[in-house]
Order: sequence, then C-alpha cells, then structure tokens
Amino acid sequence: MSNARPTHAPMTQFPVVNDCLQVGGIPLTELARRVGRTPFYAYDRSLITQRVKLLRKHLPAEVHLHYAIKANPMPEVVRHLAALVDGLDVASAGELRIALASGMAPGAISFAGPGKTDAELAEATAAGIVVNLESEREMERIAVLGRSHGSRPRVAVRVNPDFELKSSGMKMGGGPKQFGVDAERVPAMLARIGQLGLDFQGFHIFSGSQNLRADAITEAQEKTIELAAKLAEHAPSSVRLLNIGGGFGIPYFPGERPLDIAAVGANLARLLDGTKGRLPEARVVIELGRYLVGEAGIYVCRVIDRKISRGQVFLITDGGLHHHLAASGNFGQVIRKNYPVVVGNRVVGSKREVVNVVGPLCTPLDLLADGMEMAEAAVGDLVVVFQSGAYGLTASPTAFLSHPAPAEILV
Repeated sequence: MSNARPTHAPMTQFPVVNDCLQVGGIPLTELARRVGRTPFYAYDRSLITQRVKLLRKHLPAEVHLHYAIKANPMPEVVRHLAALVDGLDVASAGELRIALASGMAPGAISFAGPGKTDAELAEATAAGIVVNLESEREMERIAVLGRSHGSRPRVAVRVNPDFELKSSGMKMGGGPKQFGVDAERVPAMLARIGQLGLDFQGFHIFSGSQNLRADAITEAQEKTIELAAKLAEHAPSSVRLLNIGGGFGIPYFPGERPLDIAAVGANLARLLDGTKGRLPEARVVIELGRYLVGEAGIYVCRVIDRKISRGQVFLITDGGLHHHLAASGNFGQVIRKNYPVVVGNRVVGSKREVVNVVGPLCTPLDLLADGMEMAEAAVGDLVVVFQSGAYGLTASPTAFLSHPAPAEILV
C-alpha cells in the first residue's frame, strides 16, 4: 500500500514560461511591477470567459446562467461577466448597485439574503428586480413598501428544502436554517402572496455549495425540481422563474479533483425534458459564483523575510489572513488544509524545500502554507495562492491590525 500523500489537482490554467507564472499573457514579475505594490489579487478575464463557454457547452441550452456577485464583487469582474451571462444575483444593496451599474437588465437581477432592511427592499423594489423572500415577515414588509410607493414588487420564494446537497462544503438547506422558508410552510405563504397582490415569479431553492460530486449535484437537482413542481400547485400564478442554485465546486485541497461538468449537464438535460409539462413557463436558472471566477484568480504576496525556527523554514510575507482568510484555513475549514501555493517567479526552481508561508500578523493563525514543498525562495520572491478568484478579499478581515488593503486587477 502506498504511503504517498495526496497532491493538489494540477494548476494548469496559468501558463509557466521560463519558470515564471503568466497571468493574462504577462509574466508575474512584470505584472507585479505594473501593479506597483504587493500584495495584490489578479483575475484573468480570458479564464472567466473560457469558464462561461465551458458551461454553455455542457449545460442545456434553455438553462439561464446567473453570476452570484458575492463570490467576487469587483466592479470590473462583474461588468465582464454581465456581458457573458444571463443574469446577476446579489446579496446586499451595495451589490445591487454594482449589478445595475454593470448594464445588466434589472429584470435579470435577483436579491437573496435572510436579513434585508426596509431600505434595501425599497431600493430593490424601485429598481424592479426580483426579491427572493426569506420569511413571511419579509413578504408582509415588501407588500407594505410596494403599496406606499405605488408599485407591485416582483418576488420569488426562497425555499428551505427538506433535503441537503450531500458532500457539499457548505450546507444551505435541509434542517433548521436561517435561509429561506421551510418547504412545508410555503403553500400558506403562496396563498398570502396572492392575497397581497405581489408579482409572483417563482422559487429559489439552493441546498448547498462547493460540491465536486456530479452524482450529488444531480440528486439535489432532481429533488429540487420535484419540490418546485409540487409547490407550484399552490402558487397564485404560473411559475416563471426557478432558480435551482448551483453548488458547483472547484478543487482547493490535496486529493480533490475537478467536477465532471459534462455529467452534470447531461443529467440536467434529462431532468428538464421530464419537467417541461409540469412547469411549462419556468425559466430555469443555475446560479454560480465560485465556479465562474474561483480558478481565474490568484493572490500574490512578497517574501520579506526568511527564517529558520527549530529546523523549520518560515517564509514571512507581506500578505496573510487579513487579505485571504479562506487560504489561512479560517473560513469554514474544520481541519486546516493547504490551498495550492507556489513561488510564482520560480515555479519549479533549481532546489526544492518544505516550508511554512506566513504573513506579518501577530497571530499563529496567519498561515498561508503549512509544511508545503515549494521551490527554494529568497527575500523578494513572489508567493502565489491559486484558486483565489472567489471569496478572497471581500471575505477577509481587511481591518485586522490596520495593514493596507491589497490591490485588485483584472488582466
């Protein structure tokens, strides 16, 4: 039996020329010079475009593809995607403004989140976007706002299903949840939506995220569509929108392998063929964030010191958990695992060593790589964290210890 440790999935999306990573066709060293400082995030627009093309190739043609802005709300990234996808999904008024500024039609924007304020609901209603209702109280509040503004809010019901997405990194449905309305309560809520005269659009049913198993995603999609068809029998009008979420994962950790998107698409086509008679007017939406942008981004920081402590090598950088909480292991990981990390300006190197990559913060949690084999690095070299295009900067505590925020660029 082999004792070999599992390895990261190959990070081949960024070419390597003369042992230096290329981003958007630019050598990393030159890109760092152009940015003018480290740390920084860099996103490759061609990789984002390629990912959309991959999805278009494998998903059924009738499926609408939406980008969940929370994954990466950089305005330039959102504008780039707005020209490629069919809609945008937001989780705050701030994201809504970015979505509207991107040029996306308001009718193709939806708003989800369990704690929308009256100001957010009013802004969403005025913009004419679809609000995914997360509770009966929110339904009543938006009806009052609609009446006071002389408008008819466009709403969908976010359903908390009685199942979850198996093997998902983050479970969003099944059991008691702060997200959505328990499925068994939805029929009564649908009746009330009819009484209130709200413009009912349909359902948002999302059971989990970051899944790499095609069979688990397919099972959840099958249950989601079946649940929507049953709930539609109680709806005040035809279901015109069915957002079945996403959950498509990307490989971050050793032993993980890419999702078989072709299998997901083939099974979804089969499911939709059997559903057209039950939900004939429904526009089926797949909502993706991480899967669209996660692999197109890197986080880059510079080695500012190199030290040995009791036989272990520590590369101390100017980046860390305050910029990239997820890579530090403090964003949902139960047992810390390394993201794929390399020395970007000497990817293979002439010598290899096992090192710990840490940041400048006064906490042992500030760890970007723990006992990883990398090229031997010197002060001034550039450390790259792959899979950093989603849930990076805006998911991190940038104010911690008052270090400057990193730069962001779309190449």
